[in-house]
Amino acid sequence: MPRASLHTIGCRLNHAETALLGDQLRRRGYALVEFGQPTDLVVVNTCSVTDNAEADCRSLIRRIRRTSPDAFVAVTGCYAQTGVDVLQQMEGIDLIVGTQYKMELPRYLTSLDRPSAPEVLHTRTVSRDDFTIEGIGEYQETRANLKVQDGCNFMCSFCIIPFSRGRERSRRPDDILREAEGLVARGHREVVVTGVNVGQYRCEGLMLADVIRMLEAVPGLDRIRISSIEPTTISDELLERMAGPSKLCRYLHVPLQSGDDGILQAMNRRYTAGEYARFIEKAVRTVPDLGLGTDLMVGFPGEADSAFANTRALVTDLPFAYFHVFSYSPRRGTAAAKLPGAVPSPTVKVRSEELCALSRAKRLKFYHRFVGRTVSVLFEARHRSGLFTGLTDNYIRVGVPTDEDLSNQIRLVCLTGATDGLAVGALTPACSMTVTGA
Repeated sequence: MPRASLHTIGCRLNHAETALLGDQLRRRGYALVEFGQPTDLVVVNTCSVTDNAEADCRSLIRRIRRTSPDAFVAVTGCYAQTGVDVLQQMEGIDLIVGTQYKMELPRYLTSLDRPSAPEVLHTRTVSRDDFTIEGIGEYQETRANLKVQDGCNFMCSFCIIPFSRGRERSRRPDDILREAEGLVARGHREVVVTGVNVGQYRCEGLMLADVIRMLEAVPGLDRIRISSIEPTTISDELLERMAGPSKLCRYLHVPLQSGDDGILQAMNRRYTAGEYARFIEKAVRTVPDLGLGTDLMVGFPGEADSAFANTRALVTDLPFAYFHVFSYSPRRGTAAAKLPGAVPSPTVKVRSEELCALSRAKRLKFYHRFVGRTVSVLFEARHRSGLFTGLTDNYIRVGVPTDEDLSNQIRLVCLTGATDGLAVGALTPACSMTVTGA
């Protein structure tokens, strides 16, 4: 039985696709082994969202060649689409698979004999047709990703994703349902619905809220979480479903990028700072105890001190539980790469550190809101501290002291305190305070 090892660099969607490729390989007779173990095949699912991500891809491939010199190496993902010319010049790659062929990669592994030069499966354009995907994602984690959409039409000026993944397209509803049922059969109680621009799901007359409604009918599926979603794509129907008695988690990760209107316009974002703030305020009014995160980009060309101050003021005022902070990375072929006004690296570092510190304070404040209340936790694994940890539906990381193996159990916890990044509490069958979450 040939051995296969898979490694992912990048986003949740990349992880979802790697999990599906792993299942396809297993069904074709491969034994899946941990990355770094002796293997006959290595599949690397790459990322091109930043220079650092691309550099990580190249470094990883060189490391694979040192640790597994005889393994067949197949490279796919976004960097295989946008950086195919660079990858062809690297030693040690045997197969490069662009976006059009990515989810069919195992079909092209007719032999693991290493060629003298890499074979390339690549097209400049990507099909816009709605799609199905073979297999059921292979996950060791409690939560499973469920890919429902791919591609993006928004064309933000800093983003290479429309070039690496193509235009918007959606997965057929019956195929989504098939994988969701398969994931539940494997024991997963929560799925994370994901896509490049997941709120733009459109297929057979259905929209994202319809997909959520369909998934709620799957027996044994206890939680449905939406991954990062653009603010202009979140419907009132989706908020109302999240607010009501539903399996849909009370959680939104809504990218902001900047709180300055001039920078937002240069980014080609589809809202002003005021419009974004009004949406967030509506979401918080509609959904009780909503867990709210965002993405912030630091150092976009032309980000003066006043523009950064506007961002800092806006995110201070809005009720976020955390931020993901990214440094701007110029991407060849994007509109922003031609803009003047580069921000010095030391300035970017100072601004990033300031926002990260604010994010930690915001998270601690959000966690403290729930001290003394009982929350419902889907437990995942034992933390290095010895506490068994899991997540509430509104994305609070909770740890409890226990000798029990709580993996994949949903239990009530009465929260007694919070630290940076972790709320702590005790397992309890009941509590005098309000129960939060389902």
